[in-house]
Amino acid sequence: MSPPHPTTDADPTSADTHWHTTIDSPIGPLGLVATDEGLRAVSWRGEETTVKLPGQMTQDPGHPILRQAATQLAEYFDGDRTSFDVPLDLRGTPFQEAAWRALGDIPYGSTRSYGEQAALIGRPRAVRAVGQANGRNPVPIVLPCHRVIGADGSLTGFGGGLDLKTQLLEHEGAFD
Repeated sequence: MSPPHPTTDADPTSADTHWHTTIDSPIGPLGLVATDEGLRAVSWRGEETTVKLPGQMTQDPGHPILRQAATQLAEYFDGDRTSFDVPLDLRGTPFQEAAWRALGDIPYGSTRSYGEQAALIGRPRAVRAVGQANGRNPVPIVLPCHRVIGADGSLTGFGGGLDLKTQLLEHEGAFD
């Protein structure tokens, strides 16, 4: 499987080395990208990611951050992990980073509406902006954007598709 592809030109502030690997999971292959700072990206089935990545990355499944992320994702899918503590290298606007970090506060097996997430970051009227930020979440599953649903309880928008969102929520017992 090929590494996650950069979506556009690499981030000019990103002169640091990026490592990548692909892991198997119950939902298909996941592409992982890391720097020495932390996990930069998780991509679905090796598809493109919204993260601007350098064109040249080093394949190294033994890189400590990639190894830690792979272990924690395997534990999650085995039902032995409900939250992640792998270091993250998030690179977005301050608003995006606040929205992404708020995702990590949504408990396993629970859901929140976009409005609730907006309120959690102190921006209760920024519901659409939160949805847009979630759509650019660089590390899905680790920062669980799949746990965010519409105000009416409907499953809306998800980069991996609504079937995958349903599968992840079922895995966590969110519908019990």
